[in-house]
Amino acid sequence: MYFIKAPFWLRSLYRPLIWKIPEREKILYLTFDDGPHETATPFVLDQLNKFGAKATFFCIGKNVDEQPAIYQRLIEEGHRVGNHTQNHLNGWKVSEAEYLGNIDQAAKSIHSNLFRPPYGRIKMGAINKVKDLIEKNAKERGIFAAAKIVMWDVLSGDFDTRLTPGDCLKNVTKNASSGSIIVFHDSAKAWERLEFALPWVLDYYSKEGYHFKVIPD
Repeated sequence: MYFIKAPFWLRSLYRPLIWKIPEREKILYLTFDDGPHETATPFVLDQLNKFGAKATFFCIGKNVDEQPAIYQRLIEEGHRVGNHTQNHLNGWKVSEAEYLGNIDQAAKSIHSNLFRPPYGRIKMGAINKVKDLIEKNAKERGIFAAAKIVMWDVLSGDFDTRLTPGDCLKNVTKNASSGSIIVFHDSAKAWERLEFALPWVLDYYSKEGYHFKVIPD
């Protein structure tokens, strides 16, 4: 079970996390989880370039280690990166020590003050410890900004094989508005739906006068 639009009660329960960014202007925040991937990530970067769009990529450390050139490309093209653990751990199913250790391992390759928990699952008691760890690693690499745990306002649902590509497009266009943090996945599992929906989302909102930016500090 998951929510396409993050409900108010969930945001209230996890108030310390970032769900949406207050915006008066027409700005959207595209985010991509689970990459870099050898096919999906270059496709995403090409599509973003076509529309002059910037995005934030929450990367898995293992994938960064396997695809260093693609990872370097997304940084060089002006996108932001965030830590998504080394092995896509579910924070509800592992010990706190294992979770923190996995985040710390990913931080060796992913230099950022941003973190997103895989599956959106993080134990309440671990939030401040994760923030402290992310901030410590960021400072050691010259990034002097407060740690942020970034969730989302709208899920495309591209990871859900029960959905059609058109369903994923509608999930975004019916729910996203100024300041929305939108999630896609640059992964093999999401590829069929991502390939269809992302270009349409970029085109639709660009024609509506929106700009796509990275998660700000």
